[in-house]
Amino acid sequence: MTTSETATPLAETAASSPLRGKGREPGRMSVLTLSCPERPGIVQAVTSFLYEHGFDIVEHQQFDDRERASFFLRTAFSGDSTMGSPVDADELTAEFRATADHFEMSYSFHDETKLRMLVMVSKFGHCLNDLIFRWRAGTLGGDIALVVSNHEDLRPMAEAAGLPFVHIPVTPSTKGEAEARLLALVEEHGIDLVVLARYMQILSDELTSSLEGRAINIHHSFLPGFKGAKPYHQAYARGVKLVGATAHYVTADLDEGPIIEQEVIRVDHTHHPQDLATVGQDAECLALSRAVRWHCEHRVLLDGASTVVFR
Repeated sequence: MTTSETATPLAETAASSPLRGKGREPGRMSVLTLSCPERPGIVQAVTSFLYEHGFDIVEHQQFDDRERASFFLRTAFSGDSTMGSPVDADELTAEFRATADHFEMSYSFHDETKLRMLVMVSKFGHCLNDLIFRWRAGTLGGDIALVVSNHEDLRPMAEAAGLPFVHIPVTPSTKGEAEARLLALVEEHGIDLVVLARYMQILSDELTSSLEGRAINIHHSFLPGFKGAKPYHQAYARGVKLVGATAHYVTADLDEGPIIEQEVIRVDHTHHPQDLATVGQDAECLALSRAVRWHCEHRVLLDGASTVVFR
């Protein structure tokens, strides 16, 4: 769960409370993320605020983007408030507002409640299989709530893992209806993050706008050089020496959203098209799982068309 604010002007957030007392155990770690114009005194203000409220800082990372004169921060902290009582998220957010206003901060408080994910797939199962493995091992950072696909091919994989599988076929004439159903599932299941794990449909501008900042896509890193069908055959014909993958946030600009993670693997002339495809699938799994985990751990902050990733 997340409580966030944007100072000057203030942006009200969802009523859900990540730090609300009854579900928060002493010693559980919470996270504050923020961005604001760069200026002196920000770190001192944040650390003083947390200290005065009885929290213990257990991890702190910051970045000064001098090109854009912007400041980014992620601070993980544990404990309850002074006097030992748990802190209500709304109360904590309200009390931090004066500091945020002073520094023109956009900020969010997060607790250890795992984000809920909806994974979208088509016919390629390697990314879904990898996400399921990491989810079941407890290393994905979030919980997979259900799998949605425009084909039936991967139903057995999802259901074998105990995950609900929803088939939403997509045709040019039913695209709007299909996307409306997807958004209904996002609302119904309380989804925090949509993961496009080789989902081979282009999302509409309306849908990408609705999912802004909470949808991650994966694709091979031959784009835009080798577009269209059989990219690995095209790469083989050109004698590529590196195969890679890019995980990024979904935007209306196809495959051009803010990049979260990239993975590259060196290849040579002995790699035929199918070999390249196998290597590429490994790269896709690695890049996507890292991007998902870092997002779920609140390590990714948007910086214009780019990202700041506190790994």
